[in-house]
Amino acid sequence: MSTYQIFDRDNDVVENQRTTISSGLWTGGSGTLTAAFTQSTNGNITGSFLDIYNEDPNLSSSAEIQYGVGYAHFDGSGSAGNTTKLTSGGRQTKALYSQFRNVLLAPNTEKFEFTSSPTASGDKDFYFVSFQRARQREKIDPGNWELKLSGQMPALFKDDKISLIDDSGATTNPTVNQGGRVFNVVSGSITNGIHTAAADEAAGNMGSYGLFYPDLGIILLNAPKLEISGGLGVHDRAADQHISRSEAFFDSIVSGSSFTARREEEISSTNYFVRVNNKNFNFSSNPTYTTASDGSLTQPTYFKDPKTFITQVGLYNDDNELLAIAKLSKPILKSYSREAIIKVKLDF
Repeated sequence: MSTYQIFDRDNDVVENQRTTISSGLWTGGSGTLTAAFTQSTNGNITGSFLDIYNEDPNLSSSAEIQYGVGYAHFDGSGSAGNTTKLTSGGRQTKALYSQFRNVLLAPNTEKFEFTSSPTASGDKDFYFVSFQRARQREKIDPGNWELKLSGQMPALFKDDKISLIDDSGATTNPTVNQGGRVFNVVSGSITNGIHTAAADEAAGNMGSYGLFYPDLGIILLNAPKLEISGGLGVHDRAADQHISRSEAFFDSIVSGSSFTARREEEISSTNYFVRVNNKNFNFSSNPTYTTASDGSLTQPTYFKDPKTFITQVGLYNDDNELLAIAKLSKPILKSYSREAIIKVKLDF
């Protein structure tokens, strides 16, 4: 009676089969997040970077961080805190701008560019969305995210919400820089596609809506443009130097009440073909298969035609240690007149 069967690695094992998988980014594999919460005390939100939860962390122990949002400024404007920090270089928004610049831009490049003809005010600041690394896994799936923000909308948008996506569907050769692939953020929807092309938006005084870095899970949004069309309120960068702009961005996301996103990862698989020949595995070690008194088969009809039912396959190493179990959806009848091939797939 066969107990173990050694694989023929040349014929029975197919390794390194790669497949790209797309799945919902949020908790539980959900593709759309309709609510956003941040951790605060008595409704007060401070700081230039905010962790966003799927449930209120002040009320629910099951709340999980989904992504982070914030505001960054080249000179430090829009930081909550003492204005004297502006000249000392201790402003949060200035530190955030420097961090994103170091990660996303080439060496010796000072500012991000959202317009075809950059201006000092237009490229000095941005709002950002930073996806949690463990949640995004390998990368964000280009063309499969959509962020709705509340605001004063042009007539082409409905329900006082602006919808933002990336232009990966219209880009065959994306820009690749220090931060990996880069796509433009444009107005549109996943269902209907791009409404206004990035080149047309960038031709305006305020430029495009922003930049999307799928390999790092980062979205940068052009602050002056969002403050007009995204309902964040115009930011007086001279007068509001120590007023947090992250709260305004967070409020706009809450009012938009819809953030769709999917993650993309490459799965490496190994397929094991378990070949059960007619003469093998026709007896069972289950105690009920034979009688306790003399070891005869409990089913008399099995005397010359033994049968078993295969319900699972165990994979073992060379030391006969069980490594994995594959369970079948329904039992397979096995006898001298029946053979079976079972494919076991392991994903890594």
